[in-house]
Amino acid sequence: MGAIVMEKPNVRWSDVAGLEGAKEALKEAVILPIKFPHLFTGKRTPWRGILLFGPPGTGKSYLAKAVATEANNSTFFSVSSSDLMSKWLGESEKLVKSLFELARQHKPSIIFIDEVDSLCGSRNENESEAARRIKTEFLVQKQGVGNNNDGILVLGATNIPWVLDAAIRRRSEVVSRVREADLHPPAGGAGAGGRCFGLHLGNTPHSLNEGNQRELARKTDG
Repeated sequence: MGAIVMEKPNVRWSDVAGLEGAKEALKEAVILPIKFPHLFTGKRTPWRGILLFGPPGTGKSYLAKAVATEANNSTFFSVSSSDLMSKWLGESEKLVKSLFELARQHKPSIIFIDEVDSLCGSRNENESEAARRIKTEFLVQKQGVGNNNDGILVLGATNIPWVLDAAIRRRSEVVSRVREADLHPPAGGAGAGGRCFGLHLGNTPHSLNEGNQRELARKTDG
């Protein structure tokens, strides 16, 4: 389990430039149930699976850390699908199970799985038995069969959501699209691009005003 990163991130909503639509969706899905638990009972139980999708480099991982910080300072588990895949028979299922057991021990917790499509791609006739077993174990653990998964949220990130297994998509109640347009607005707007420069400059001495930062953002590609 050495490839799994466990941390208490310190990333606030204000540290994430742009992505306003995704942030609002996550606030409603994650933060409101924590602040007003009495409103989320019965059929209005909090969501336990959220899928973030968008092109590479648009801030999906950073956004996930902000969710963990704002969600009652939850323990954040970060892992890539490749970290859970093993060439040894049965080892991948054990890794998935261990990940969720660790998350239950450190609730409230958020499990962030990058490139979740590699772990939970669509089923097909050419799929190996090992791949099917991994998906089955992931669904069993995510649903909390035989365990209490209250206080555990699974965040998945992908660039290609359409290749995900249908069962995974059905159990990911919110899909927040993280778009390049959210970070790179039309020229002339204040936009997130300028704020990105300001955030990354931090306390570094400089002579750039807001207009300079917006101009740099306009000329920057990526």
